[in-house]
Amino acid sequence: MTERTGETAAPVLRDITLWAAALVRHFPELAEELAPVRRSPAGAGPAAPPPGTAELIRRERREALLLEQRHGLAVPGHGAAPIRLHVSDCIRDVTDGVVELEEAVHARLGLPRPPRAGVVDRLRRVVALLDSVAAHPDLARHVRDEVRRMARRCARTLGEAETVVRVAGRCPWCDSVSLRAFPDRRAVLCVNPACVCVDPVCGCQDDPAYRHLWREEEWRELADASGAHTEEIEAAMDDTAAAAGTKETSC
Repeated sequence: MTERTGETAAPVLRDITLWAAALVRHFPELAEELAPVRRSPAGAGPAAPPPGTAELIRRERREALLLEQRHGLAVPGHGAAPIRLHVSDCIRDVTDGVVELEEAVHARLGLPRPPRAGVVDRLRRVVALLDSVAAHPDLARHVRDEVRRMARRCARTLGEAETVVRVAGRCPWCDSVSLRAFPDRRAVLCVNPACVCVDPVCGCQDDPAYRHLWREEEWRELADASGAHTEEIEAAMDDTAAAAGTKETSC
């Protein structure tokens, strides 16, 4: 990998590492969300199921068995508790997506087909190959886009919305007052959907869902260009109380 290739690939690789870490953290939580525990009021017996639910319960039990056999995710305390099928769909999508992604990476790098493993282990193996992936910019962007897509779907399914805090100043690229701090990522993003920067490897060039971002080492440069203050950006990242009061939907 040449020095120039390494420089242009570095932001993409950082994004992959970021989104993969989020997916590794959240994917196991899907099993907990799959079948919510029903609790009866103190002293009350279990409620009788409504008429006509026998077939639904059989279907949900088959779903739980399939998830355990195919994905290695046992539904905690599953009995007749209803399975949240939208969570099941997310588990399947992420599992299949991670398998296909790891196999595509191995095929592109000329490596043998990867052995079977769970989603978390497969993601860690993909991250371990990023030095080799960096030599193929199109592959790196594909890995970034897929991992980001799956991490976002997982977060949506879990009902999580990332904390967002307004940042003073104007975006250096589109001149709009659309700069936002994302404390979970320790990054500043421009949330204007029409904003496109001039960096050829930035995801905003070819993905309408992507937003240009500035990482911690770029905050001073951003402050100089936008009229913001580095101290304000740092305060937005670190003041969790202020962040909790100004939540917005993650872009």
